[in-house]
Amino acid sequence: MEQFQMIRYLDENGNLLNSEISKALSLDFIKELYERLTLVRAFDRKAISLQRQGRLGTYAPFEGQEAAQVGSALALQPNDWLFPTYRDHAASITFGHSLKTILLYWNGRLEGCVPPEGKKIFPPAVPIATQLLHATGAAMAEKRKGTNNAAIVYFGDGATSEGDFHEGLNFASVFKAPVVFFNQNNQFAISVPIEKQMNSETIAQKSVAYSIPGIRIDGNDIFAVYFETKKAIERARRGEGPTLIEAVTWRYGAHTTADDPSKYRDQNNSEKRRENGDPIIRLERYMKNEGIWDEEWKEEIVSKAGKTIEKAIEEMESFPEPNIDDLFAHVFAEPTWTIKDQRDQYYEFLRGVNQ
Repeated sequence: MEQFQMIRYLDENGNLLNSEISKALSLDFIKELYERLTLVRAFDRKAISLQRQGRLGTYAPFEGQEAAQVGSALALQPNDWLFPTYRDHAASITFGHSLKTILLYWNGRLEGCVPPEGKKIFPPAVPIATQLLHATGAAMAEKRKGTNNAAIVYFGDGATSEGDFHEGLNFASVFKAPVVFFNQNNQFAISVPIEKQMNSETIAQKSVAYSIPGIRIDGNDIFAVYFETKKAIERARRGEGPTLIEAVTWRYGAHTTADDPSKYRDQNNSEKRRENGDPIIRLERYMKNEGIWDEEWKEEIVSKAGKTIEKAIEEMESFPEPNIDDLFAHVFAEPTWTIKDQRDQYYEFLRGVNQ
């Protein structure tokens, strides 16, 4: 639609298309972006490797979507809220979550849902779109308390087919909640391409029904992601209500490590997209165009990222064994007879296994 044209600040060849942001692009900021992108991609690849080795449970990769997550999370202030899906570990890491904790989450540990002290990071939402209502509620609460805090909530294209998506946008619109709805349109809801799940030309246009601003950005352009998200967050802080952002991107690999994307799409297309639109390559090309690229520096940050990740893995694997009683202790304030019965049966099963 003409109203929702793609916003892009940086083209595939690393050419700056929006000169207005030049003053804001300090060398330190650009290097920070590249270093963060490098860290989260290395983390994602290592997590897949750990899963294949049996050292991690089923895992949801995000490679290809790094700019959408890093750029948007960097636009937040420390007291804001972040509501991720099961694929938004890069956003959570950028906002201050520890790598060790995220690895614990993917090993099925309760502790993996707990953010660092003082950080408002919700546990990853596995049910589709439920987190939009949580984010709207948190934003409404901040508004009632008179704070200057805002919320960002992540969701995929498939989530826009859920009722919770519409309920979240409607409530946020009516009450002018300070929340940014950040859609990562990676164009597949597991195996279902976007054209088979909706008849709308864009996701951004769905904002019209709720009389809120909606924009469509190149999700692989970290400059566009950061600056447009920052505008939306600042608008929310001013009391002007929510914004719907559609960040058009692509996941190179599988939906999860239990999925085979070659069953439902041509993976050669992913490799072509990597050559033409990869978010890290695009930023690297920009740095080369500007004469600020340093190969030695790149090697240093790649090495640093590797050490950081290995330390987190060591911490995760040396974490105390889980307490089996945790499975039963947090269902009711006081365990019912049914819970007690299930616990007894499980312990009896374990005794049989260990004999």
